[in-house]
Amino acid sequence: MRKRTLFRRLAAGTVVAGAATLAYASLVERNMFTLRRFDVPMLPADAEPLRILHLSDLHMMPDQARKQNWVASLAALDPDLVVVTGDNMADPAAVPGVLRALTPLLDLPGAFVFGSNDYTGPVLKNPFTYFLPDREYAEGAELPYEELRDVLVGAGWADLNNARTSIKAGGRLIELAGVDDPHIGRDDYDLVAGPVSTSADLSIALTHAPEPIVLDQMAADGFGLLLAGHTHGGQVCVPGVGALVTNCGLPRSMAKGLHRWPGSDAWLHVSAGLGTHPTAPVRFACPPEASILTLIPR
Repeated sequence: MRKRTLFRRLAAGTVVAGAATLAYASLVERNMFTLRRFDVPMLPADAEPLRILHLSDLHMMPDQARKQNWVASLAALDPDLVVVTGDNMADPAAVPGVLRALTPLLDLPGAFVFGSNDYTGPVLKNPFTYFLPDREYAEGAELPYEELRDVLVGAGWADLNNARTSIKAGGRLIELAGVDDPHIGRDDYDLVAGPVSTSADLSIALTHAPEPIVLDQMAADGFGLLLAGHTHGGQVCVPGVGALVTNCGLPRSMAKGLHRWPGSDAWLHVSAGLGTHPTAPVRFACPPEASILTLIPR
């Protein structure tokens, strides 16, 4: 009888702990917007620092005013360049919310690529399928990505979906290249391939999903900083272990943060992003984030 009572108490305690963890992950941590700061030593010895605001994976819903206001407040940081690496929307009516978040930043130099959830909306799925390496991608409702593109390009931001260009930011000439989302096969690096220009002060390449085959090509062409999102940093992590999945070919140890890309001189920054899939609105041991990357002399 005592053993049965003890078992029942342990089971009840497990249920209570699980419910508390789920409540924390869905109600608290997913709204704990965090600003990360990284120094990236990639400039010449006599160069002034340059600051990049990296945003990714907003997965914006129309009513997410807190997220919109927090992103808008980042304009006070006065970065030299704003980079957005996709998955801005999670609803066909999300464009006004995305623009409420980004409008204060649109006066700054900027660049962007799209992710799968800029083209089509999310669908309900079993979260355990993320552990399957060859799971089939399911498309939801079409999203108004051209409307969002028109606003961003109209503000002067560089559209880097399978494109390459140079812009001035922070008093420097920056060579930029990017691909459309490799996660859904929209990337075409051949359209932007080639060594970086010797006339540029620095070079940056963008992709939504940090697939190694794309990052390898970018690094081989000499791009010094590679920026990506998509992974959500694992979204649900185990303390002391980290991400369990990255939803791409990237190693789990690189699911978020700043890393040297193996076999090259390039730096890779993967943003853990600011949103969640609407059908799995939880984060654990991986709060939503934006990043300020301060490029400094080597």
